[in-house]
Amino acid sequence: MERYGKEIALGAIPALLLFLAFAGVNAAPLVLAGTALFAAFAVVRMRGGGTASFRKRKPVAEKNGGMDFGDVGGQERAKQELKEALDFLIRRDEIRRLGIRPLKGILLTGPPGTGKTLLARAAANYTDSVFLAASGSEFVEMYVGVGASRVRDLFRDARQLAEKRGKRSAIIFIDEIDAIGGKRDGGQQREYDQTLNQLLTEMDGIDAEREPRILLIAATNRPEMLDPALLRPGRFDRLIEVGLPDREGRLHILRLHARNKPLDPSVSLEQLAGETYGFSGAQLESVMNEGAIYAMREGSPTIRPHHLSMAVDKVMMGEQTDREATREERRRVAIHELGHAIVAECLRPGSVSQISLSPRGRALGYVRHNPGSDQYLYTKTHLEQQIMIALGGAAAEELFFGERSTGSRGDFDQALGTVSLMMESGLTRLGIIDRSMVTKEQLMHENAAILNDLMQRTRNLLDERRAVFDRALDALLREERLSGDDFRALLASCGRRTA
Repeated sequence: MERYGKEIALGAIPALLLFLAFAGVNAAPLVLAGTALFAAFAVVRMRGGGTASFRKRKPVAEKNGGMDFGDVGGQERAKQELKEALDFLIRRDEIRRLGIRPLKGILLTGPPGTGKTLLARAAANYTDSVFLAASGSEFVEMYVGVGASRVRDLFRDARQLAEKRGKRSAIIFIDEIDAIGGKRDGGQQREYDQTLNQLLTEMDGIDAEREPRILLIAATNRPEMLDPALLRPGRFDRLIEVGLPDREGRLHILRLHARNKPLDPSVSLEQLAGETYGFSGAQLESVMNEGAIYAMREGSPTIRPHHLSMAVDKVMMGEQTDREATREERRRVAIHELGHAIVAECLRPGSVSQISLSPRGRALGYVRHNPGSDQYLYTKTHLEQQIMIALGGAAAEELFFGERSTGSRGDFDQALGTVSLMMESGLTRLGIIDRSMVTKEQLMHENAAILNDLMQRTRNLLDERRAVFDRALDALLREERLSGDDFRALLASCGRRTA
């Protein structure tokens, strides 16, 4: 009927204009007015005015065959907490008998790529609920009231879709909720305030006894940006941290993404999990995918260890570039990277995984370290070693060239950040301090004293092992890459320089 109505209107309008022309009526004002109204209506539709464009968005509904918690790796604690929070949608009689107030909202926080969206989808499958997903940016408009109307539509659509599909509950997932749930500062952003106020109203209106029940799950990387009204009890009652996976979690994730990939028998996912400390689930998935791409480029029927090694380098540093360095620059870069590697291997034996002169991203060369085991607490000795490893490249350049280069800029940033951490943790001669109560001169003096002392220790360590540079430099320049095992063999065969 809608299509025929448009056709009738398109035929009737010209007929009406012809009739007015024969009757001697000036139809020009009517044509101009109609054109202006049509243009205004088209602009509003393109900008998302009203609620029509949002209503046409098809909700994402997971069925029983969709994502479940077994498909989410590396987040055992987060999954357990989320399952407990979801019990009010499943164990209703027991919840009612114990007098437990059902939760209305669950906030998932953590770095990007850790699986917050996957957990929300798995929650819908776990509770056999309708699942509607939206991003915080979908509610942000320049027109006052549009965002609030879209929030109302989202909650209404959730109830209607659950009733239509015969479900007893619906889960609404809002990603990047800080886009609409930021702290209100009393400024002129009335549209943001109205959208947030409407979201608070909808959450307050969730009735635990009414079916279908509604549960709001939101995700953000910046929980400190959210308005306190969102986080109070009765709204987002449960805050679940979805952090970076530990070694066992990384191994689980790698196994999940390796299920459909032909791995060579020589591939050790346990070793790969140890080499990818600090990687998120999304990065680990990218490692497996890039490894498969490298295998395809070589025409290999299986994914081999060196394919995954190159994939780790790509995820960490970026794609390999075509920058051609001069012979003198390559030699300086090789000396620089060997300085890092020698200090690292002397202070933390077995930690060097690879030394490479292949340019990646903005780096002309790099040393990939194997942390061995995950570590979350650091002693003063550990942090000093970290600074010495960072200074190793600049110290090596000074020993062989008599001066440093701009290639040490990133290393110095890392060293300064570590010194700052030591000061904040009371691990310097200043003791336990409040930085606002210490003068800038005192901080600068302590910073310089720490770095100068560690730089001298680094120079001494490298000066005792000049023979390693002589033997490893030629191999590195020729092959452009040294494995950790090959480098350790060179280091062991050279030993220290005797006085």
